[in-house]
Amino acid sequence: MGKVIGIMSLKGGVGKTSVVTALGAAISGFDKKVLLIDGNLSSPSLGLHLNIVEPKVTLHHVLSRTAQPKEAIYDVGGIHVMPASIFSKIETSPLTLKDKIKSLKRSYDVIIIDSAPKLDEETLAVILASDQIITVTTPDHPTLSATIKAIKLAKQRGANISGLILNKVHDKDFELSIKEIENVLDVPVLAVIPYDINALKAVSNMEPSTTFKPRSRGSIEYKKLAAVLVGEEYKPFNFRDFFKFSPRIEEINRDVFYNSVFK
Repeated sequence: MGKVIGIMSLKGGVGKTSVVTALGAAISGFDKKVLLIDGNLSSPSLGLHLNIVEPKVTLHHVLSRTAQPKEAIYDVGGIHVMPASIFSKIETSPLTLKDKIKSLKRSYDVIIIDSAPKLDEETLAVILASDQIITVTTPDHPTLSATIKAIKLAKQRGANISGLILNKVHDKDFELSIKEIENVLDVPVLAVIPYDINALKAVSNMEPSTTFKPRSRGSIEYKKLAAVLVGEEYKPFNFRDFFKFSPRIEEINRDVFYNSVFK
């Protein structure tokens, strides 16, 4: 039985959908069957990130009971995707999402759901449908404020919040530190993704950044996170390891997560 991971943020512009595609591709790289679902029904973009421009059958049809879940799944380079309809006027019941995808857990190792960047039924549906939640944030005060709300909502609904992905990091003094973010949110940072112009190029090329530039710092970080999420070993050579530097906070957090789940 596969697990469902909800990727959540209540602020647009943090790169949440790019995170979904990159993480999905990274998990698929460990020979896992992966399904990506666009839970952002009112403003979907997952399909556009993966060159699915005008899908005939989507999550909208599944939630409106006019199609079966398997009819809305598309194969993109070995990753399966269930997009939503960009211009659809189909009325849906978002809170039925959990029931609609329940049967799919038998066919996939991991299902990742991209949530809407707002506080509404669509986001709540993703929370309720997920076995665990990972929140995406950037290291600035406005996004941190929105992230506080997202985590509070998830906790109120009894969600299992696995951790944070800190995205678009410039590694500058004006940014909030990992310690500051963890102290405020009381949630561990599991991955730090540096700002990289290639991530924008990957979106333009309609493919995950982890396949567009598989050896970039960001791609390596996604692969490290993917490994701990699915119980795999992934330790690429790093000069920090060679010179025995102290491990970074996110590396320690990943080890703790791996040991708590798989050992």
